[in-house]
Amino acid sequence: MVGLTSAAGLVGFLAEPEPELRVYALRRLNEEVDLLWTEIADSVGQIEALYEDESFPERELAALVVSKVYYHLQEYNESMIFALGAGRLFNLDHDGEYEETIISKCVDTYIAFNAQHDPTSSVDGVDHSPPKLTTSFSQTADGGASTSASLTSPTTPFSQSTLPSKSLLSRQSTSETFDHPIPTGDPSLVGSHPTSLALQRSMRKNLQAVIDQLFESCFRAGRYRQVVGIAIEARNWDVLRTAIMRASDDERSSSGDKQGKGITSKGEELMDYVLEICMGVVQERSLRIEILKLILELLNEVSTPDYFAIAKCVVYLNEHSLASDILRQLVEKGDSRSTATAYQIAFDLYDNSTQEFLANVREALPMTQDEPDQANGAEAAQTHDETNEGEPKETDRLLSETADDSNSVDAGPSKPTEDNGAVPKEQQSVYTSIATILTGTKSVELNLEFLYRNNHTDMTILNKVKDSLEARNSIFHTAVTFSNAFMNSGTTSDVFFHNNLEWLGKAVNWSKFTATAALGVIHRGNITQGQKLLEPYLPRDAVVAGSVYSQGGSLFALGLIYANHGTRVLDYLRDQFRKASEEVVQHGGALGVGVAGMATGSDEIYEELAKVLYADSALNGEAVGLAMGLVMLGTGKIQALEVMIRYAHETSHEKIVRGLAMGMALIMFGRQEGADELINGLLDDPDPTLRYGGIMTLAMAYCGTGSNKAVRKLLHVAVSDVSDDVRRLAVMSLGFILFRKPSSVPRMVELLSESYNPHVRYGAAMALGISCAGTGLDEALDLLEPMIKDPTDFVRQGALISLAMILVQQNEAMNPKVTMIRKTLQRIVSDRHEDAMAKFGCALALGIIDAGGRNCTIGLQTQTGNLNMAGIVGMAVFTQYWYWFPLTHFLCLSFTPTSIIGLDHELEIPTFKFHSATRPSLFDYPPEQEMKTDEAPEKVATAVLSTTAQAKRRAQKKEKQQRRESMDIDQTPATPKITTAPEEDKMETDEDSSKSKDKADKAEKPDGDKKEGKDGEKEASPTADLPKKKLEKEKVGYELENMSRVLPAQLKYINFSEGRYEPVKKPTGGVVLLIDTTPSEPKKLVEMKVKKHVDRAPTAPQTLNDRIDSAYRDRGSSSSGVGGNGVPAADGAAQAAGVLTAVDEDEEGGEHAELPSEFDYVSEGEGEGGE
Repeated sequence: MVGLTSAAGLVGFLAEPEPELRVYALRRLNEEVDLLWTEIADSVGQIEALYEDESFPERELAALVVSKVYYHLQEYNESMIFALGAGRLFNLDHDGEYEETIISKCVDTYIAFNAQHDPTSSVDGVDHSPPKLTTSFSQTADGGASTSASLTSPTTPFSQSTLPSKSLLSRQSTSETFDHPIPTGDPSLVGSHPTSLALQRSMRKNLQAVIDQLFESCFRAGRYRQVVGIAIEARNWDVLRTAIMRASDDERSSSGDKQGKGITSKGEELMDYVLEICMGVVQERSLRIEILKLILELLNEVSTPDYFAIAKCVVYLNEHSLASDILRQLVEKGDSRSTATAYQIAFDLYDNSTQEFLANVREALPMTQDEPDQANGAEAAQTHDETNEGEPKETDRLLSETADDSNSVDAGPSKPTEDNGAVPKEQQSVYTSIATILTGTKSVELNLEFLYRNNHTDMTILNKVKDSLEARNSIFHTAVTFSNAFMNSGTTSDVFFHNNLEWLGKAVNWSKFTATAALGVIHRGNITQGQKLLEPYLPRDAVVAGSVYSQGGSLFALGLIYANHGTRVLDYLRDQFRKASEEVVQHGGALGVGVAGMATGSDEIYEELAKVLYADSALNGEAVGLAMGLVMLGTGKIQALEVMIRYAHETSHEKIVRGLAMGMALIMFGRQEGADELINGLLDDPDPTLRYGGIMTLAMAYCGTGSNKAVRKLLHVAVSDVSDDVRRLAVMSLGFILFRKPSSVPRMVELLSESYNPHVRYGAAMALGISCAGTGLDEALDLLEPMIKDPTDFVRQGALISLAMILVQQNEAMNPKVTMIRKTLQRIVSDRHEDAMAKFGCALALGIIDAGGRNCTIGLQTQTGNLNMAGIVGMAVFTQYWYWFPLTHFLCLSFTPTSIIGLDHELEIPTFKFHSATRPSLFDYPPEQEMKTDEAPEKVATAVLSTTAQAKRRAQKKEKQQRRESMDIDQTPATPKITTAPEEDKMETDEDSSKSKDKADKAEKPDGDKKEGKDGEKEASPTADLPKKKLEKEKVGYELENMSRVLPAQLKYINFSEGRYEPVKKPTGGVVLLIDTTPSEPKKLVEMKVKKHVDRAPTAPQTLNDRIDSAYRDRGSSSSGVGGNGVPAADGAAQAAGVLTAVDEDEEGGEHAELPSEFDYVSEGEGEGGE
């Protein structure tokens, strides 16, 4: 049939009284509406009247025609309403733009309605808002924190109205929509139609029917993820549950025989997908908690639950009782696989939890013979008391799980008392091992062993940095100290101190403090002998007092050794902190207590720190304020915040205010919406230091969330605040918010990196380094490379540090720019004309890029995807080196070993190999720097004058004549030697000496060194095609031993399938528990290489002069005795003690030079007058 060219005739039929004619007209119009809708639009009222006529037989057809007309008119709300009225005539399976548009509109409306009536987003009579700060910021009518703040605050308020309970960064905080909108009313149905509300009520069933039909079609096609996405957006947990269960049922019905054969089911994949969305996409903490609770419930209902996914949910929900229950269930099964799974969960819990959480889990497990020694520490008992007292109710719990937590905690300790006598001996040993893992002892020992045996520190680079920077300059001496500490972090190799005692002796005052604290970075994790190593430095009641700077630095070092693992030394550090009378010792003690007691939540430690804070000492106050935040890390305790805020307004010392501001930020770590009130109050404060703290609080509260509203706030402050410090930190904090989306940061800070303000440029550089650390992202490198030549010295400093962070553990095969940037760093550090600040940053960069003996990366999230609390805190405090250099050491908390350490179900380290399906050079260590002799300028051939040549010829003739005339047999050729000796000496220094050295080197070099020489020749050769040919000849795939370095990017190429051992879960790096497939065969174990005892330890007290003399004697005597990996046989830390503990000449209380005698000035006029 020929198509219609006009709808006039059919439109005329609509006015006919016969229903048959009107139905015919509607059918023809429905077929031709896409072409004739312009004419039909004029008569849409008539068609609507037919739809509203209850007696008309084809009301649904009239609704469909009206819907299509409104669709072409781009009135999609009305089009959707009439499409719902069309009922069965609206075909969802038809593939067309109209159907897709209406379905999309239906989904949006469904999401809006469900989100509107969701109990977590509506007022349900229960106050889910976090507790308010009662004494900190008094709200005024205009929403300002105070009258003065509202008048003088340089930033524009985020919301001009009175701030609601969830202000600033929650969805209800502002009229602007930054994420998905939650409607108030009926925004999706508001339009020109006069009966939209009535239609909405009548069409609700039709809308639900369309959505149900859509879900069913997705289920049939296997598109479960689409249903999951809609359910999460709509906050409909019934649909989410149905989708997950339907996926499992469909998988079971289609292939029931495949279950239990190691094949991941669709239900498990869908659960992982939901968990990934929950942790990476969902930004609201309350919504995330609801989803995790549902996942946890579903996982527990499965016959073979995914214990690792459960553990991940348990950590985030802070349900320590569930964690202990999981461990109990696995241990009670008794088989080797269940035991290995329990051990693996324990390792994962340690990597992702706080000390407080782990202490609660240990208390809920059955007590063993060895556990009380570890569990009766001060912080464990204190944590248990705090939990029973109900103090967690003061923290931000957006849902009502506080009561459940307190009940579970009360019920936890009762289980061990009931079942203690019934625990078999086999299970007791397993529980003891689990307790050891949960205390962190096993993880720390394994990481220490890995870093020790795989240490690839290039001492040539470190020595070049030392030789290039003048040690008499304090900033350069400190820079070399940091570079050494970072390069050898966790390796226990202090050979640099051993070989450079003269250089170390030039450290005075705070440089000595920093150098002593560097021992804590180098020996980090050496928990078996850490306190013994530092014994010469620690304060003691002996005749020889030593330097207070080395004593304070030693307390800080001891805290770094036991960072986030302070069970053993926390009491000792607290005791030394209380006894200390010197401010420097108190400063180091406060930092040590804060690092070792991180996230313990101990009120006793907090009160001890507060007493020193009230002394109002600027030096101590900064460290004490920071330590208070470290101890209460992430707890969100309101009383602690109120004390700190009150004193920050009372004190006049900027250093104390800054320390308290950092402490408050750390207390709100990961609290998200719970920190909004504090953020608002701090950002509205007229004091720029407190506004600085507000930005840091925002960064810590929303770290890793990618919150759009947090980003908007930071960008707003970055261009509006009058303080350069605040603007710098606002830009820098983008890195903390977005480090899970590193590719988005370069685009965001591209314009900021070209700002006229150097502080903003510095912040942009550091934001790139923080967010893109270890990724080698080319976009970030392209922005940072021009900043190396920035006219401002501290911008160059930030660019160099960020480049090192991004390129850590990158080689030339992974990123071709690595070699060029390494050469640039070495050139800058040796450039005498470079500014001191840039050279300081360059020295730090050379240490960071080779961190941990080239075996560590910078990890702000754990291998399992959770936030790395210690790493984020370490990075945040490291950025404060801008104000105080000793805080630079905190960066070592961000260093994460990149390894695979396999353990069997007996926690032994078996010898085995696993396969990496890559070229060996792709993830290999960077080549070591070749040691080149000092390049002296080549001597140019001297121009010989004719007169000089004639004089030489005369001298030679004269010599020959004298020889002939001489008749003595035993004469000595004195004259020839005198004349020729200078020339021979010159030739030896230029050419002959170098040749002789080359011959000697070749004679002394073993076979391994000869290979290195050949490689060096290849590198020096002008042909650039040789490396390419070498790469082409490499075979793909090679074997790796246990405890080998495996980079995060390499994990996807690792395979265990062909070996004797198989992992209990997909390897994510770090400790991996293995199942022995042939347990009857004998197994070989990896020999531990870490030193079991300290080689040198101080005995009786000596005088300071004796210490220094013995240190130099020991260095000379032990230079020949070298242990593994170049570690001296005599401990470098013990030898350095003689130098670092010496009292500085200009120390307080020492003898001062006499003042010159007084004299009078006599002017010329007075002298003449006197005469």
